Formats: sequence, structure tokens, C-alpha cells
Amino acid sequence: MEKQAKGSTGQNKIEKLAEHLSPLERKIIPFLRENVSAIMEKSGLDKVSVIRAMSFLQQKGILKLEPKSGIMIELGVNGIYYRKNQLPERKLLMFLEENNHISIEEAVKKSKLIENEFRVSLGALKGKALISVSNGKISLQASKEEIAKKSPEERLIEMLPIEHEKLGPEMLYALDKLKNRKEIIEIRKKQESEFSLTEFGEEIAGMEIKSDLIEEVTPEIIAEGAKNRKFRKYDVNAPVPVIYGGKRHFASQSANYAKKIWIEMGFKEMSGQKIVSSFWNFDALFTAQDHPVREMHDTFFIKDAIAKLPEKELVEKVRKAHETGVSGSKGWNYMWKEKTAQRVLLRTHTTCLSAQTLSKLKKDELPAKYFAVGKCFRNETVDWKHGFEFNQTEGIVIDPNANLRNLLGYLKELSRKMGFSNVKFQPSFFPYTEPSVEGLVWHEGKKEWVEIFAAGIFRPEVTVPLLGKALPVLAWGPGFDRLMMMAYDISDMRQLYSNDLKMLRNMRFWR
Repeated sequence: MEKQAKGSTGQNKIEKLAEHLSPLERKIIPFLRENVSAIMEKSGLDKVSVIRAMSFLQQKGILKLEPKSGIMIELGVNGIYYRKNQLPERKLLMFLEENNHISIEEAVKKSKLIENEFRVSLGALKGKALISVSNGKISLQASKEEIAKKSPEERLIEMLPIEHEKLGPEMLYALDKLKNRKEIIEIRKKQESEFSLTEFGEEIAGMEIKSDLIEEVTPEIIAEGAKNRKFRKYDVNAPVPVIYGGKRHFASQSANYAKKIWIEMGFKEMSGQKIVSSFWNFDALFTAQDHPVREMHDTFFIKDAIAKLPEKELVEKVRKAHETGVSGSKGWNYMWKEKTAQRVLLRTHTTCLSAQTLSKLKKDELPAKYFAVGKCFRNETVDWKHGFEFNQTEGIVIDPNANLRNLLGYLKELSRKMGFSNVKFQPSFFPYTEPSVEGLVWHEGKKEWVEIFAAGIFRPEVTVPLLGKALPVLAWGPGFDRLMMMAYDISDMRQLYSNDLKMLRNMRFWR
């Protein structure tokens, strides 16, 4: 009687379980005594579907999943090529077998190896004492047996892909040699899942559990009427795969957010080309033609391109500002060259847009406020806080009554809206503003002040040629990429454009 009662209880449990089983789960239950590969083969499901079904069965107390990580050694792009066409050192060895005591220069020409492959092959063969190099000539030292024998590197390439833990000492040495060579091998982490059955899992493993429960409402079910049939029960608390909806790159989201801030503060957007003349990028902003910033090591110039300058009247006003000065200044006291102003470059700052906007401004449009957010380019050495392209945001206020206090107020308000409440200012120097200030915000993570703002009031040498008179123009240009780094707690600027999918999916929106 006791066995019968237990059997009856077990059957009821299985019948109750059937009401919750998805088609994927029912497919793999008959094969739960197999390993994952066998389950995939016998059920006809791919690996993702099998693991997903197992995770559902784990929630039902049928099995326990145990993640297992490891390292896989696979062939890279060059590795695939070399497995088919031999390593370059093998080609050089075979060449030297028929061309012994040959000069290096002649061997480079006749071996049909590219320079980099020849250099690597020469080093590899010398390191194994298969050749010697003396007086610019290569001599073969290997015996016929040594030439015929495959190197550990060759044997490893033939073995791949393979798990790292399966490599013996000789193959580990070969791996160490190959991993320093470009794209021959790839080392990646693998995530496997092992499982074990629970007591209930042992009871139902191997069973075929059928169900006539309705999985979804289809036109056929509606047409049939499906009377007296039940829907499969769903566990709304069961974990499901995370779905990542399409969205803008967080750098684009941030730029749009900054634009919204500017518009809320009453600014109009400026726009323009990324390729500009030196006139707008430098000369109109009173940057001397012999200033170091114009050198090739700071600026990307477009070779052989010559820009068309604006109307002659404006050009002459800028020339005068540089040569003799305006509004009481002395200028730079040199002979201004139109040819230098015609050089074409990738803009080094968005301030060139401010100069172009001021040149088109009409008196009845004052006071006015403008902003820009855009890419700039400088010939910088790339590191954690510098890039050869970066985003800058620009702001100008043209108002006869504007002053330094207003400028600092705008910068504080902009910082506050972008989430940086702790800001300070210090005197600085820029060729086209006086007074000039730098704005620094407190980085809580690094526990230090980070320079963000370069700001000031445009000098008369800028405003008189562009506006016709010396009006106060407040101007600032925050390094927008640095603002993003702080907002997203990114320590390396290169991460902003690395396109790491995992990072992009999990990145929150900057508010």
C-alpha cells in the first residue's frame, strides 16, 4: 500500500509538472542522462536553447546547473592562412635548403616573404640554431632530419582549437612564442555549463512527457474552438533572457542631452563644416600666424587644398588686427599672409563656428546666445585623456551689458545642469580672450580637480573685425568628452569609442 501511495504521489507530481513545462523542456527531459552535446544532437536543439531549457528545469528543482569556465586556444586570421600555406619560417628554411650561404639582401628578394615575415622568420630560425648569420650572409646549420621535423609551433597550429589545460609543456612553450605574433592565435574565455540531476530529476529523466495544453493562441485554435482545452501555466517570476532594445550610442545620447540643456538656457544652435580654412580656425580668432598651435604636429592640414576666403572687407579688417592692432591694441606686429590663412584643416575647436556666427550677426539680433556641440581634431598622442578626435561644446553670449561675473554664472549653471555641483575657476591665457579663465570640476572618484572649461571674453581684436565694434562676447568651450568620462565614471577616453557591446548595453543614460 505504501509503494502504491508513493507511486500515485509521484504520478500526480509529474502530471502537475507537465502543466508548466515548455516545449523546450519537454524535448530535453528524455535525454537528461546524457551530456550537453548528446542532448543537443538527440533533441535537435542548439546549445543556447538547451541551456535555456536547463535553466527553466533548474527553477523547477529537476537539475542543478554548474557553470564552468576555461580558456580556448583558437586560430586567428593569420593562423588559418599559415595552417594552409605553412609558417614563414618553414618557407625560409626550405628556401635556404636550396640557397645556402646567401646574402640577407638577396634572400629578402628571392624568398618571396614580405619584409616583416622575413625578419620574424630569421629570428625564429636563429633562436633554434637552425641557421647562422655572419658578414651579412645566411648559412644553414640544420640537418636534413631537423629540416623535415615539424616545429612545436607548426604542430600546435595543426592541433587548434584546443583547451588550454590540455596543452603539455612543449605546446605551452610554442603557445608562448606564437601569441606574440600578429593574429596567428586567439585566446578566449569559454563558459561551459555542467549539470547534475536532483532526486526528482533522476525520477523523470528519460520520460517522454506529452502535453495537449495550449502554448499560444493561433488562428487554427480559434477556428477549431478548442473546447475543454487548457492553457499551459506560466511562471511570471521565472528568469528570462535579458532583451537589449535598440538605442543610440551613449556619446550621441549625451550630445543630445547637452543640446537640450543649452536650448533650455535660451541658446540657439550653431552648425558648420568639420573642414575649415585657417582664416576661420585661427586668424579670425587673433591667433598669430607663427603660433605653435598651427604646426603640423598639432593640426591636421589637408594637403594641397586652398580655401576661398570671405569678402575682402572682412579679410582686411582681420589683417589690420594682426599687423597693427585695433581699438588701442598693437596687434602682433608682423606681415600677415593671406596664403597662410587659406590653408585648409580639420577644425581644432568649435570656436571657429563662433567666429563665423559673429561675422553674420546683425545689430537688430542683439543680445544673442549661441551654442554648438561637435567633433574636433588635433594631432595628439592618444592616451587615457587625449585623442586625435574629440567632442567639444561651445557657447557664446553677445550682450553690451555682459561681464565676467555673468560668464562665471553661466559656467556654474551649465556645470550644475550637467551634474557637477562643485566647480572652481582660475586665471588663464588664451590668444583670443581677455580676461581668460579655466574651470575645474571636482572628480569624486579620483579625488581631484579636473580641468573642463576654457573660457573668457573675446578680445577687441576678435570682435571689432567680426562685429564692427568692441562688444563684450562671453565665450567658453568645455571638453565634452571629459565631461562624459566623469559622468559615466570612465577612466580612459578611448572607452568612449571602443564599441564594447557589453558596456554599451549596460550604460545608463546621463541625466
